[in-house]
Amino acid sequence: MGEIEIRPITRAEAVDYLRVLPFANGLPNWEPAPAVWHGGPEAWPRPRRPADERQLLSWVDEVMADNYHPQAAFVDGELVGGSAMLSLAITAPGLRPVPLGGVTATGVLPTHRRRGLLRGMMQAMFDEAHARGEPLGALSASEGGIYGRFGFSPATMRVRWELDRGEAAFLDSEPPPGSLRLVDAATARLAWPEIHAQIRQRRVGELTPQPDQWAGLTDDAATADGPMRYLVHHDPQGRLDGVANFRLPWSRVPEHAGTLIVEGLQAVSSDAYRAMWMLLTDFDLTRKIVAPSRPTDEPLRWLLRNPRAMRITRQSDNLWLRILDLPNALIARAYDSTADLTIAVDADPMCPGNAGVWHLAVTPEGATCTRTDARPDLTLDVQTLGSLYLGGMSAAVLAAAGRIRPHRSDAVGDLARIFHTDPEPFNSFGF
Repeated sequence: MGEIEIRPITRAEAVDYLRVLPFANGLPNWEPAPAVWHGGPEAWPRPRRPADERQLLSWVDEVMADNYHPQAAFVDGELVGGSAMLSLAITAPGLRPVPLGGVTATGVLPTHRRRGLLRGMMQAMFDEAHARGEPLGALSASEGGIYGRFGFSPATMRVRWELDRGEAAFLDSEPPPGSLRLVDAATARLAWPEIHAQIRQRRVGELTPQPDQWAGLTDDAATADGPMRYLVHHDPQGRLDGVANFRLPWSRVPEHAGTLIVEGLQAVSSDAYRAMWMLLTDFDLTRKIVAPSRPTDEPLRWLLRNPRAMRITRQSDNLWLRILDLPNALIARAYDSTADLTIAVDADPMCPGNAGVWHLAVTPEGATCTRTDARPDLTLDVQTLGSLYLGGMSAAVLAAAGRIRPHRSDAVGDLARIFHTDPEPFNSFGF
């Protein structure tokens, strides 16, 4: 196979590194199925044209930034694979920010797959994240069957829903106080970080944004999707408390005409939330509202006279989590109740410090997690613990699937009680 080397890249190697990544070289970078985060009816993703030299050079500063940690795979000196971790923070239960390494931009050339190169890059990134003090790793899985073998597991969910305009009658039809305004992209680029900064302090699962998270918002209409439109809400005192992005794409197919697609909506008050949805579900000359990549517990359903009218049309996992440093991860989040659990974690070859038996003692004031020789109350693997960590997955369901093996009768109930989060965790964007 040749001599393999896994290491970070130099600036001089950045363009070659970018060339091997699927998003830059025009090769498929998502499963060929309708994505839950896509609002339209057609196949997704669309084919991409390989990036030219100018585009590649324009991305060099980004991949060499301080919070971007690339790794590359070389075979006989040729760069054939790449991946990276972003240094982020995630809102954990207790609304605490916890450092996280977000895996992004991953690919190995088709000519060099199934040789352990991806595993080598993952191991290098895990080791670096651990050294940086990031007890968690995460990613948005482009293919469901790949990342479990590296210890990742779904921790949040998302849905795509549809609502016919004629059925969008609200229980309270009186408009809430405050004001709505359609704005341009420049205004939206300022509104989104202000609103998201507040949402991130209130919702488990939300992530710190990248510096350019909303830089791509534009008023241009380059495709049949039409231009993005922007909506903001201010409370009666003039304070910004909500923002939304939506499209009104043209369709050559009559049954898809008149669809309004809500690409993003966040509100820091119930009045702003209701006001924006009242407008978006009753927009002139539209027939259907589609909202991709929304929380499974969307409050809008409970604002409608007919809750059944809001139909879930797709559902999938969203963020996949990986425990890199088990004791520090478990004490970084908060717990609403008191419990003592002895948890055995199966072998973890990539993060061997996670394996063993742990005594987890939690109270609303804090938690401790220490090694013990005591008989475990239950046994699980690191993937299962990653799914439980944010509190959105059911311990009872995971136990029924054999992913949790209890050794005393009430152990699963105790585990479910201390890890549960309400509302469910959700991340409004990936990386």
